[in-house]
Amino acid sequence: MTGPAPECEALTEGLRGVRARTGLSLAALAARTPYSKSSWERYLNGKKPVPRQAVEMLCAIAREPAGRLLALWELADAEWSGRAGSARPQVPAAAAPLPGTAPVDAGVPPRARRRLLAAGAGSAVAAATAAAVLAAVGGGGPRPANLAAPALDPVPGCHGKACDGKDPARMFCGLPGRADSLGPEHRTASGAGVEIRYSQVCTAGWGRVWHAKVGDAVEISAPGARPRRVVIRAAADTTRYCFTPMIGDPAKTGLLLCFLPGAGTGRECFRS
Repeated sequence: MTGPAPECEALTEGLRGVRARTGLSLAALAARTPYSKSSWERYLNGKKPVPRQAVEMLCAIAREPAGRLLALWELADAEWSGRAGSARPQVPAAAAPLPGTAPVDAGVPPRARRRLLAAGAGSAVAAATAAAVLAAVGGGGPRPANLAAPALDPVPGCHGKACDGKDPARMFCGLPGRADSLGPEHRTASGAGVEIRYSQVCTAGWGRVWHAKVGDAVEISAPGARPRRVVIRAAADTTRYCFTPMIGDPAKTGLLLCFLPGAGTGRECFRS
């Protein structure tokens, strides 16, 4: 019986490594993402193809660059879909890299690397895949249009005022590529990091905090809107990002983020 392709095994191992560095349980991952505990168990054990968005979200939670895992995801997705088998010609494994590109490495396993280069020598489809991997791993050119991830997948769960008081993760507003920082990250006197986040897709803003202590809180406010707050209530929350509920359709220049230390040493506030 044939086992998983090496590309899929490499992706699974990479996912497990990133998840281990987050320190989060499967239940905690489920609470921080739109994917269930059982889904994460299947993704991390190679029992089920993992969505690209799940890879991106795991890297975002771990505060790690997603390029290497997304390169592996491209290869694994080609195996899951059957594209790899149909596009792979019988040419020597030592085929030269595509003209004008750097060697495919940075964590891509040797067998997967040979497959990618061989396919690139004889197939336009695989050549596009190789370009996507090189871009993700080495910061190369733009991602080919025919391999771009589907726009707005999954669809955002709210927009504008309808986002008021809702969780940015569960509404898919905080996915990588959908949210940006408004202004710089700030370091508080106690060592916590805070920043204001804004999603153009959802037209909503919220606060993000990390390295906080149990009892600390972060509150975001805007003129004419109800302030939204998150309180760090458990030790597990001190090792991950925590988010306030969103403020829908705020003026970007009117957002105010305040850090309220549990020790009661005085609030620290930052404007967008």
